[in-house]
Amino acid sequence: MAEELRNIFNQDFMNQLSKELKNAYPSFDQEIFLTYIYAGEWDNLTLKQRVRRISECFHETINLDFPEVVNILKKVASHFEGSLTGIIFPDYIEVYGLNDWDVSISALEYFTQYSTSEFAVRPFVVKDQEKMLQQFIVWSTHSNEHVRRLASEGSRPRLPWGMVLTGLKNDPSPILPILENLKADPSLYVRKSVANNINDISRDHPAIVLSLAKKWNGENDLTNWILKKGLRTLLKKGNLEALELFGLGPLNTMTISDLDVTKNVKIGDAISFSFQLASTDSELRKVRVEYTIDFIKANGKPSSKQFQLSEVTIKPGEKKQYVKMHSFKDLTTRKHYPGRHVLSIIVNGEVKGTKPFDVHLQ
Repeated sequence: MAEELRNIFNQDFMNQLSKELKNAYPSFDQEIFLTYIYAGEWDNLTLKQRVRRISECFHETINLDFPEVVNILKKVASHFEGSLTGIIFPDYIEVYGLNDWDVSISALEYFTQYSTSEFAVRPFVVKDQEKMLQQFIVWSTHSNEHVRRLASEGSRPRLPWGMVLTGLKNDPSPILPILENLKADPSLYVRKSVANNINDISRDHPAIVLSLAKKWNGENDLTNWILKKGLRTLLKKGNLEALELFGLGPLNTMTISDLDVTKNVKIGDAISFSFQLASTDSELRKVRVEYTIDFIKANGKPSSKQFQLSEVTIKPGEKKQYVKMHSFKDLTTRKHYPGRHVLSIIVNGEVKGTKPFDVHLQ
C-alpha cells in the first residue's frame, strides 16, 4: 500500500510545493530544489524515503536558522490541508528540530492540524519520554480534534509505519492519563485513535487493558464504542474476560451444522461457504460469529486471518443460516498462493467447525 501511496509525491505535487515555497520565501531557488529532488533514482524511492528526500533537499536549498525555516513552512502547510502529502512538514521538524524543543513542539501542534504529526513526534518521545508525555496530556484537552488525536496517536506503542516506542511498549502506564482524557471524545476521528492505542497496549499487556475496560465499561455509548474496538484483538483471540465483558461468555449450547465450502477456487475468484448456527439454550444468548482462513503464504506455511460475520442475540431453540462469499482476488495488502487452505467457524472465541479447500493458480 505504501508503494502505491508514494505516487502522491509526483511531479505535479513537487511543482506545486516548490511554487508555494517560492511564494512564502521569494529567495527560494526552485530550480536547485527540484534538481536535488530528482537526483539519485527518485522513481525507486519508497513513500517514506520520498518524504525524507524532500526534507533533506529543502534543507540543502535554504540557508536559514531553524525557527526562520519553520515560519516559512507554516505559511506553506495550509495549502496542503487534509492531504497525506502534508506529512512532509512535520518530517522536517523530526529531522532538524530535535535540539530546538519549544519551536519544534509548537510546529508539530500546528502542522498536525493540516495533515498529521503522528510519525514525526515519536523521536521526541524517545528523546525525553516524560516531557513528551506531559505535552500529550496538554494536547489531549486541546480544542482542535487533530491535536487531541495527536495526543493518542503519537503515544501509540505500535503505530503502523511509525517507530516502535519501546519504553511505552514495555510500560504503557504513562499513556493511561491521556486516554482517560479522551475516553468520551466527541470526535470519531479521536475515538478511533484511542481505540487503536488500547488495541496496541492489549497485544503486550492484556491485563492492563482489561482492568481499564472494566473501569470504563458502561459509562456512556462513546466510551463503550472505544472499548469494543479497542479490545478487538483480545476478542478475536477468544480472551474469556474480554468476551464476558460484552456478554459473550463461553457457550456449550451453540452448535454448527451443515458446514459447506467451495472445494476448489482459482486465485482471483471467490469461495462460498454456508452453515447453520443453532441454540439449544433455554435463555437468550448473545453470540459473536467469526471465521478464520489459514492462508498459505509464499513459503508454503499457513498464516491465519480472522474476519467477523455478525454479533447477534439468539433465542432459545432458534436456528440461523449463514451464507458468505470470500474473495481470493490479490490486493495490495494480501497476495494469494496455491495450496490447501482451512476455513474455521468461531462462536464466542471457540472453534465450532472446520473445513479444508484448495486454492489453485489461474
